[in-house]
Amino acid sequence: MAFSIVTWNINSVRLRMPIVQQLLELWQPDVLCLQETKCPNDQFPTAAFKKIGYEHIAMHGQKGYHGVATISRQPFVEEAEWVEFCEMGDTRHISTRHAIPGMSDPVLLHNFYVPAGGDEPDIVKNPKFDHKLKFLDEMTGHFGARFKSDKNIVVGDLNIAPSEHDVWSHKQLLKVVSHTPVEVETLDRVFKAGGFVDLVRQHFPEPEELYSWWSYRSRDWQASNRGRRLDHIWSHPDVAKHLSSVEILSDARGWEKPSDHVPIRAVFG
Repeated sequence: MAFSIVTWNINSVRLRMPIVQQLLELWQPDVLCLQETKCPNDQFPTAAFKKIGYEHIAMHGQKGYHGVATISRQPFVEEAEWVEFCEMGDTRHISTRHAIPGMSDPVLLHNFYVPAGGDEPDIVKNPKFDHKLKFLDEMTGHFGARFKSDKNIVVGDLNIAPSEHDVWSHKQLLKVVSHTPVEVETLDRVFKAGGFVDLVRQHFPEPEELYSWWSYRSRDWQASNRGRRLDHIWSHPDVAKHLSSVEILSDARGWEKPSDHVPIRAVFG
């Protein structure tokens, strides 16, 4: 029996609930992980999700900024948890445990929204960039210690395009936040600390170019195609063995009132 997980930076769940419903009707995932929900928990559109069969919702939100939510058809194996990284008071992580058919043990699904890091890749001039690197360092520590024994899946907007084939121009973006060498190296430490497999690249090996984000600043995002792969799905190697397919729904960037990110789906079994 197949089991699917979708991750999507929705850039305000209340504003874009119509296209969230469109996505759910189209793909019917077992689990949907949203980032940048931009609403406190008591204002999350819970009823709209329950109406279409998604009864189980774990959310970690705040007014106007950040926020993550994991929405499931089936009950979570245990209560959701979250970690506050860098003691900033922002809502950028939630974890839920899921029973996936064909796997002997439940998996721990981490839903992340890593800080964007501002515009200047300089930790002295730009506190937001310093925050981003420190956030990633704390992620490295957690996956090297607290979560090491779990069969983890990590999804979300990690706000870094790690490979030259994850950006429209490697040369032009080397000094642009999201693709700088220091960000790529720091993200790689997180990746190695958890012993992860990049499921998107497992399914679409390099040198294929892959993007999940296109700027709102571009008048015709499709024609210019200046994208970056900022959204990721990683897993423990034992989980990766069960991967059957991955899809990036690029068409969603052209839906009505779109997010600047598009959904990515991983199917297991």
